[in-house]
Amino acid sequence: MSELPILIAGATASGKSALAVALAEKYNGCVINADSMQVYDTLNLLTARPPKEDLRRACHVLYGHVPIAAPYSVGQWLAEALAAIDEAQKNGQRPILVGGTGLYFKSLTQGLADIPDIPENLRDGLRARLDSEGLSVLYAELQRVDSALAQRLPPTDTQRILRGLEVYEATGEPLSQWQKQVQKPPLTAYCGILLMPDRDWLYARCNARYEAMLADGAQKEVEELWALNLPPDANALKALGVSQLMALMQGELDAETATEQAQQATRRYAKRQMTWFRNQMSDWKSFNEQDYENNFSNIFSFISK
Repeated sequence: MSELPILIAGATASGKSALAVALAEKYNGCVINADSMQVYDTLNLLTARPPKEDLRRACHVLYGHVPIAAPYSVGQWLAEALAAIDEAQKNGQRPILVGGTGLYFKSLTQGLADIPDIPENLRDGLRARLDSEGLSVLYAELQRVDSALAQRLPPTDTQRILRGLEVYEATGEPLSQWQKQVQKPPLTAYCGILLMPDRDWLYARCNARYEAMLADGAQKEVEELWALNLPPDANALKALGVSQLMALMQGELDAETATEQAQQATRRYAKRQMTWFRNQMSDWKSFNEQDYENNFSNIFSFISK
């Protein structure tokens, strides 16, 4: 495994970034982002992008490079990640991909269905219907045309409901059928690391991280986001803590309640991530140690085999 790309997945606040920087320093690596929120600009604190100290210690790419209002898909990330891996290897650096977005890693190691491009006017039409008819109507339509996909989605998942409908309307085939296609994995040889720390330890880290974000100016980030008047289905609005801080700005929540709800949402998200990783990435090497900056030896030993 000594020369393979290193892939590091784990829940929010599990210590992924600290591990990635340490590995980059040890193996002359380039850290490549695999988190769907950290690709956006504007939200630096609330998406927990690497701090300036880490950026000075090691090469980092695919962080904050997407305009906050722009749509961004798994397919776009996959193309950019493969290019970043190739560039790092050409420069004599070891690619180290790190993040909490399981679908990014799945696309990289298992491939994506080769779905035709969706016409822009079709996308615009569906978004207009979302505004005029509401999400519940579109979800009911998805249940009719692609029940298999609808069963996997919560009725509040605007982005994936729209995606299911646009693929069906553009191709005449349900997205769930496209996803059954056997694909050639873009990356077949890699060193997969999964951070799965104790839940109580992780939850405490989630709580502390949010409080640190507030202290560092997360409220100002949300004020800047609010001023952009983004559409309600914009990906960036799904960043943890955004909805609660916006509610605080509008007087719908007091500061204490907003903090409690944001911390609870973060813990729940971390729990969902761990469940997904446990079910979908069982062939990756799982490490249950906590405080990874003090327990790198086992991970180094695994990578060096």
